[in-house]
Amino acid sequence: MRVVVDSALCQGHTLCALAAPDLFGLGDEDGHSFALVDTVPAGLHEAARRAALSCPEGAIALAEGEPDETAR
Repeated sequence: MRVVVDSALCQGHTLCALAAPDLFGLGDEDGHSFALVDTVPAGLHEAARRAALSCPEGAIALAEGEPDETAR
């Protein structure tokens, strides 16, 4: 599973970081969220889902599979 934060949608509510602190960091200046990992560890899939559901702006997307190595 992969997690992506749309920085244009994030408003810095910080709920994702509260739900999954191992997966999301918060910017020092504006509190906007960013993903700490490219691939969500298996034991944190449920936390990632909770975090995505907690976002009032819908700024968190979850995708199954591994990151595309050619996209880097």
